[in-house]
Amino acid sequence: MKKCILIPDSFKGTMSSSQVCSIMKDAIHTYYKDAEVHSIPVADGGEGTVDSFLEAVGGEKVICTVTGPHFEKIESFYGIIDDTTAIIEMASCAGLPLVGDDLRTHQATTFGVGELMLHAVSKGCKKIVVGLGGSATTDGGTGAAAAVGVSFYNKKGETFIPTGETLTEIASIDRTTRNPLLDDIEIVTMCDIDNPLYGEQGAAYIFGPQKGADEEMILFLDNALQHLSYVVKESLNVDISVLPGSGAAGGMGGGMVAFLGSSLEMGIEVVLDTVNFDTLLKDTDMVFTGEGKIDVQSLRGKVVIGIARRTKKQSVPLVAIVGDIGDTIEAAYEEGVSAIFSINRVAKDFPKIKHRAKSDMALTMDNLIRFVQRLGF
Repeated sequence: MKKCILIPDSFKGTMSSSQVCSIMKDAIHTYYKDAEVHSIPVADGGEGTVDSFLEAVGGEKVICTVTGPHFEKIESFYGIIDDTTAIIEMASCAGLPLVGDDLRTHQATTFGVGELMLHAVSKGCKKIVVGLGGSATTDGGTGAAAAVGVSFYNKKGETFIPTGETLTEIASIDRTTRNPLLDDIEIVTMCDIDNPLYGEQGAAYIFGPQKGADEEMILFLDNALQHLSYVVKESLNVDISVLPGSGAAGGMGGGMVAFLGSSLEMGIEVVLDTVNFDTLLKDTDMVFTGEGKIDVQSLRGKVVIGIARRTKKQSVPLVAIVGDIGDTIEAAYEEGVSAIFSINRVAKDFPKIKHRAKSDMALTMDNLIRFVQRLGF
């Protein structure tokens, strides 16, 4: 084996994708000392997304001061890769960890995300990738939009910065006031969920509770997001009411489309395109991926399957190393997965075995690479 690619997702609660890459790489080099190993740790758009991209392709981490989730000034960051592509994770300035126990999703803002975007463009970036995940907000992305100059008017004709609490006060929206720095800038949003903006599967009902919203607040926010959808359609002629993914990150998915003209794309597809995966696949002998559990949800096109579809086109073997293997995952093989192996070496519940995940991963990889070597690969 002369060349291989490592591109795993994290194993939630046990190992980051970077740690998985490191363990895999050590096992491969034990038996193939001169093998060319490319590590591409995958993040889903939430915390760690910037670092994963920088580790995979190199670049610069930019530190700057922006507005935090409760309108306080905080130190945040984004990454620049290939000199002109900015990687932003909204969690870095609007994330749940930043608010601690002070959960006020109805008053939280995404304003800082817009500030990060403008900062990146001022540095010469021509493309912006925004990762959605881990947000403390339910403002429909209006804060980020206001930060880049989109105008929100109340019935008195006054402009204001909406939050979830004041979405119902929006009477009209003017996108023509948006900062011209964003003209001709390509904006891509990483979004791995397909929840609509409002309704029982929408942003408020599904994600509101983890952000501190009680039943009364959930109903209020759901109505507020429905109102936002109505005004967006009336003012901007954009319908985000049933757009899959519009409910991501407190409605930020819909806001990115309506206010910033962004596309919503599966996170793994963004990663693969950004790191030029198809080109990197040339002359590759084997690809190793993985995630905490492969199941029916995985088959909807997330990390393992997204990679498999690419490797299948170039007839490169893909091995998935996972924690648990669910039932009825046979379709994974049809998508391009060559083999699936579990790292679980003992029959115990997750709380009892999670502390040995790293050693189990190492032992599983060692066993697998021994076998590959014996085959003369």
